[in-house]
Amino acid sequence: MLNTAEILNELAHRQKDYSLSRDLYCDEGVYRADLENIWYREWIFAIPACDIPKTGNNATLQIGEYPILIVRGADGQIRAFHNVCRHRGQKLCPKENGTSPKIVCPYHQWTYDLDGRLLFARDMGADFDASQFSLKPVHVQDRGGLVYVCLAEDPPAFDRLGGFMDDYVGASDLSNAKVAFTSTIVEQGNWKLVIENNRECYHCGGSHPSLCRTYSDNPLMTVMEGPNAASPEILAHWDRCDKAGIPARFVNDPGMQWRFARVPLLNNAESFTMSTKAAVNRRMGSIPWNDAGSLMFYHFPSSWNHFLPDHAIVFRLLPISPTQTEVTSKWLVHKDAVEGKDYDLKALTEVWLATNDEDRRVVEENQKGILSPAYEPGPYSPSQEEGVIHFVDWYVRTMRDRLSPRPAMAAE
Repeated sequence: MLNTAEILNELAHRQKDYSLSRDLYCDEGVYRADLENIWYREWIFAIPACDIPKTGNNATLQIGEYPILIVRGADGQIRAFHNVCRHRGQKLCPKENGTSPKIVCPYHQWTYDLDGRLLFARDMGADFDASQFSLKPVHVQDRGGLVYVCLAEDPPAFDRLGGFMDDYVGASDLSNAKVAFTSTIVEQGNWKLVIENNRECYHCGGSHPSLCRTYSDNPLMTVMEGPNAASPEILAHWDRCDKAGIPARFVNDPGMQWRFARVPLLNNAESFTMSTKAAVNRRMGSIPWNDAGSLMFYHFPSSWNHFLPDHAIVFRLLPISPTQTEVTSKWLVHKDAVEGKDYDLKALTEVWLATNDEDRRVVEENQKGILSPAYEPGPYSPSQEEGVIHFVDWYVRTMRDRLSPRPAMAAE
């Protein structure tokens, strides 16, 4: 298991525009350092807000060692807490989703309000002060209908990203959406391999026959350097979106931690379906045409997303071990869309269910190869794998900055 100095050495000697060393994908010490320095310090995508639309609805997730509970209160606000009872540490809500007017510990029935205040604790004595035992809060942001949480005591700034989420994702009006389907799989691969695989389509032609009916594997479709730098096809698409008041132009974090861009699908396809036509008869939000393409939004380390005129798919990844990653996908449709009338669930989900499984197999075989002592880092394609380079550069830069010893402060 690598220690901090050894991890820093691996990062420092990484060859530019090459994949990472074997230990950075496999080692237990690196995995723990990833949790401490990235997953416990960054904003992590949790759920779409429409997953908990009503008072008392709740959702849970596990970030490393931390179980998290997200609830919608009587005031309509979304709050997040550590999913741990203040009595003896029992996990409060064991299921992925639930509904309850109060949060009740299943062990000894300590009862909390939806805002985290302890309301009831039986036979604790006259001197017991319930106000000292509220649930521990977790930082939460709900922007554009997407809920993010952060475990850090002092979380990173969110306002700039949140503003773009309000504008770009807001066009889909997720406040009037519902979850039509959820899929969760576990990939036997390091979380970084899952993201690397997502950030390129170099592999798409050989791996994703269903997706390639509608999504172009031409890297020029997604290589962009600014709001006016893209292929002629994309520039024409952006001009069309501009006239309709739909945010579409490429915008990114300076360090490439996140990016937004709306791109057309292949041959004027309308949605990610086998027929290439819209999967849902009722469009979402303010998008006026079926062929408006996909708003692609990724955010390191935990999510990538597609927002189409007829539906949205939000993806969340969470690390489980050095070589295991949970990937959850949720399909969102207009809240009034009726299954069997406005959409067929199989047609809605089959392309990305197949794509997720194909990606799982790719990642797992990639992990097996990297576990071999014969593995050594190889070069990325500058045209086909630019997105992977952005991610790996962000990862290396972030880890080096946070693991490096700070200079001692001079005495005053």
